[in-house]
Amino acid sequence: MSEFLPKEVREGLERARKASLRKKNRLRVEAEGSYFSVLRFWETGFALDAETAPHLRGLVDVFDGPRHLYQALIVASSEEDGELIFEFKRNTAAKDKAPLDFYRETPEPIALLSK
Repeated sequence: MSEFLPKEVREGLERARKASLRKKNRLRVEAEGSYFSVLRFWETGFALDAETAPHLRGLVDVFDGPRHLYQALIVASSEEDGELIFEFKRNTAAKDKAPLDFYRETPEPIALLSK
């Protein structure tokens, strides 16, 4: 940011930028029974607000609103521009049912249509 602006104005602009990122992004991370809003998300990691998020490590769940997207193993890698950057060690898509442990020869009907 510009060094010509007073410190209070720069801090206000930074708070407004973070607030707009939170509003735009519905993604959140659940860890240790708490939820944290995701500021940015990319293929190999995500960023949280450094002021509100602790240094998380281990297994977390990533949600888009109420929908469970991923279960991930993470590690905090760095802090830059007020964001705490986390990298995925493992990122697995969440499934709504358990995988089959047998081969299904013929597909079963899902529903019957009446006349």
